[in-house]
Amino acid sequence: MSTTATAQGAYAIHPLKAGRAADPYTYQVGFGNAFASEAVPETLPVGQNSPQKNKFGLYAEQVTATSFVAPRHSNQKLWLYRMRPSVAHQGFVRIPDNKDLCSEFSTSNPRCSVSPTQIAWRPFPLPKDSEKVNFVQGMKTVAGQGSPESASGLAIHMYLANSSMDKEAFINNDGDMLIVPQQGRLDIQTELGHLMVSPGEICVIQRGLRFKVKLPDGPSRGYIQEIFGTHYKLPELGPLGANGLANPRDFEHPVASFEIDQSGWLITYKLMGTLWACSQEHSPFDVVAWHGNYVPYKYDLSRFCGVGSITFDHIDPSIFCVLTADSDTPGTPLADFLLFHPRWDVASHTFRPPYMHRNAASEVMALIKGGYGGRSDDFQPGGMSYECGFTPHGVDYETWKAATEMSQEGAQWISDGTYAVMFETSRMLLLTDYATERAGTIHYHEPKMWDPLEAEFIERLSEVNEHLAKHGLPALSAGNATRGNQGLPRRTVEGESAMEGSEEHANGH
Repeated sequence: MSTTATAQGAYAIHPLKAGRAADPYTYQVGFGNAFASEAVPETLPVGQNSPQKNKFGLYAEQVTATSFVAPRHSNQKLWLYRMRPSVAHQGFVRIPDNKDLCSEFSTSNPRCSVSPTQIAWRPFPLPKDSEKVNFVQGMKTVAGQGSPESASGLAIHMYLANSSMDKEAFINNDGDMLIVPQQGRLDIQTELGHLMVSPGEICVIQRGLRFKVKLPDGPSRGYIQEIFGTHYKLPELGPLGANGLANPRDFEHPVASFEIDQSGWLITYKLMGTLWACSQEHSPFDVVAWHGNYVPYKYDLSRFCGVGSITFDHIDPSIFCVLTADSDTPGTPLADFLLFHPRWDVASHTFRPPYMHRNAASEVMALIKGGYGGRSDDFQPGGMSYECGFTPHGVDYETWKAATEMSQEGAQWISDGTYAVMFETSRMLLLTDYATERAGTIHYHEPKMWDPLEAEFIERLSEVNEHLAKHGLPALSAGNATRGNQGLPRRTVEGESAMEGSEEHANGH
């Protein structure tokens, strides 16, 4: 998936965009903005939120998404002006749970398990043609940590659907959902307007907002990261300055759009993992005007401005962060959403692929298109891979070998035609019984793929011993032996050798 070339190479940077169907909707842009939108002119109140009477008999309804007294910069809210208020429904009833949906992640939950093993899943199967499964019914939880009850943690789901939602809408009371299509577009109608989300784009639907999903391309598959008790934001740019990564103006938000429909509708609620429903005799998408900053949005991943090393060494994956969500620990995100797409790699005197590593973070990686060498022995679009925190991982032997021997005279174009994303979290994840049993696509990384990474140091002991002899040190044997730094000369700041045995050396400093 790589090519070495000069900086004048002719490459398609956006492999998913060329064949993408036209988006029929218009949008407002700007991440975190306070927007105002009206589908009928002059229906938004001027200078106030709740007049005694709204124009054309509309009802005012506020949605507060944060504490009333949250600081201004983090306060999120909406004012809706709709034909009938949301309270006009026939009451809630409990409906059967989705056995593949999980929201309580703990070792005491018999539906969850832990594993330190590197795990992957081949493409998750779509529903059979004989079954009608919509977006909500097709949600399957793969992993998670914490719970919506504690307002802390996250869940990672697949959605596997082949049927559009009709006179029905969905509300997730548990958390914000970051949705990543892999196969088929999602035509999403929200209370605030429409979003058309194609593979290669993502969208975020916040907690408590109603939406429905149509499938214009038929059977569809994708990934969802759901976060509890917090919201997504753009990562700080730090030394990068004002620009780079995901730019705020590239996030697209819907404009007001409503429908007049006084027929029966079913609204499904997810509440701490349980499912509830209420019926009502009017469309939930009857909002004529609205204003606020708690607004669904979508983002085209091809617009991500990647950064990297232009001298030497491999930079941490945080440089690929599109969105992040805070945890209760300062400086430690609950969840990051990362993107790996076509880009130049130019670092000299450097092992260019990801080095062998063990991270505190847990990593769930998903593939939208293309290939991602070395991730697992069978990593395909529509599948997934997982490494628990501190589980060692890295590229396979073939990738390692090629990277250590390649010419680094020119820039290297990598991940050509590939869009891979990572759901990274500071939490240890638990796997669901759907992921480990019912999905039927799980497989464990073959440890033998790293067997060729032999101890070359031992094979080159003669060279090592010649080197040691130059420094007046005894030779090593091929048998088991321990050698620390107690016999090695210490370098001073000036670069001169300092003899062993000094007080500082003896104390281990």
